[in-house]
Amino acid sequence: MADQLIRATAADGGIRAVGVISTQLTEDARQRHHLSYVATAALGRAMSSGLLLASNMKQQESRVNLRIKGNGPMRGLLVDAGVDGTVRGYVDNPSIELPPNEQGKLDVGGAIGRDGYLYVVRDVGYGYPYSSTVKLVSGEIGEDVAHYLSNSEQTPSALLVGVFVGPEGVTASGGILLQVLPQASHDEQLVRLLDSRVGQLSGFTPLMRQGKTLSEIFEEILGDMGLQIFPDVQMLRFYCGCTFERMMNALKLLGVTELEDMIEKDDGAEATCHFCGQVYQASREELEKLVEQLKVEG
Repeated sequence: MADQLIRATAADGGIRAVGVISTQLTEDARQRHHLSYVATAALGRAMSSGLLLASNMKQQESRVNLRIKGNGPMRGLLVDAGVDGTVRGYVDNPSIELPPNEQGKLDVGGAIGRDGYLYVVRDVGYGYPYSSTVKLVSGEIGEDVAHYLSNSEQTPSALLVGVFVGPEGVTASGGILLQVLPQASHDEQLVRLLDSRVGQLSGFTPLMRQGKTLSEIFEEILGDMGLQIFPDVQMLRFYCGCTFERMMNALKLLGVTELEDMIEKDDGAEATCHFCGQVYQASREELEKLVEQLKVEG
């Protein structure tokens, strides 16, 4: 199934539902960053979460940044997701591997650590970005993002994200976000019912591996609550806007002295994008042109 995002409502508009399939983009990230099993699961969950959070933003330029810093051996990760369906990200320690946790699953919480913070930045494309920080509750990412939504945005939310990765790569990745909107937030019975139904699920990736579509998963949870699935399907992809020209502009910030030192010692320059792993190389001649430009500009 292609990577995609769908939206729905239920309970007379009192519940907002969003679902994403992110299998291919997570596999893309795994290959780009040479991720371990647990690092793949962590980044895949975070990218799905970022896309889910970005889905309710209005401006086409809007983006969400998720930065997780923990006390575990992975240390943390960073994800940048847009309302346009693009996402990118990386983990601080991509090669870390841990034994399965007590449930026999990849130990994302142990890798990130349970003592740390989730930083969320919402950039609507103009003005100052909105930022918020919450303490991690588990390091498992889904629970941490749901905790952020309930505490920082005051929106009762259930978030379920998962990644299944084996020797052949990522075969299932995605998630769902269910939120009780302000007009229904006073309905405590509705909030409890939503939590109960999500809690009864065995996880997100088991549903995907059973062959269930996002629409079928929504039907299972909300089918008797006036579910309305919007017909528009948004396609998703791993995308990074880095270019050789951007790298060269960044090198200009080093100044004449530093560039001349690189020419003398390294005979050129090499830079790797943290987000996508793309390697850019600048030759001696290209650096010399930068130096000349800087001298002309004064």
